Amino acid sequence: MRFLLVIAIAYLLGSIPFGYLIVRAKKGGDIRQTGSGGTGATNVSRRAGKMAGVVTLLLDALKGTTAVLIAKALASGASDAAWIVALAAIAVMVGHIFPVWLGFRGGKGVATGVGVFLALAPLAVGVAGLLFAIIVWTTRYVSLGSIAGAVTIPIFIWLQSVVWGPVGNVGPLLAPAICGALLIVFAHRENIARLVSGSESKFR
Repeated sequence: MRFLLVIAIAYLLGSIPFGYLIVRAKKGGDIRQTGSGGTGATNVSRRAGKMAGVVTLLLDALKGTTAVLIAKALASGASDAAWIVALAAIAVMVGHIFPVWLGFRGGKGVATGVGVFLALAPLAVGVAGLLFAIIVWTTRYVSLGSIAGAVTIPIFIWLQSVVWGPVGNVGPLLAPAICGALLIVFAHRENIARLVSGSESKFR
């Protein structure tokens, strides 16, 4: 019962479409009908301004961190607590990308994933964030930086466990990191096609 409660809370929290709501309140219309079609910070900033994008970024990240903290509190004392938290981490990202309130069509999961791993593996997020910044700075492609950052987080978690010593039970950390990377790559499939064709929009 506790397991189902944690997963449900994480998914529903992830499903809160902050970017959609912010654009709807500020500009009207459906953010998913413009730009990349996502509800995340980059698309929101293009439609409603950079401040709206920053607010969306922070709120989406907060969803991820909050879901993990709630899961840790509710799973405290359970023998499989680490795995319950891991599944909650996956559920909140699934909720963001496939929100029940918007017909299962939401954002790309990057900011929410950052929030998740700030709570689970902050060092890995910091290194992946540096890689993201370098890629975006040099190419102006946010999507490319996001994909690279997501894909390398599980690598950095593994390297941290090998090079710098134990990071706790590495399995429950790698599972959501790998699932999150796969989800984010899937959510960016149209961006990948545009990157390959050379038609992807650059961030200005």
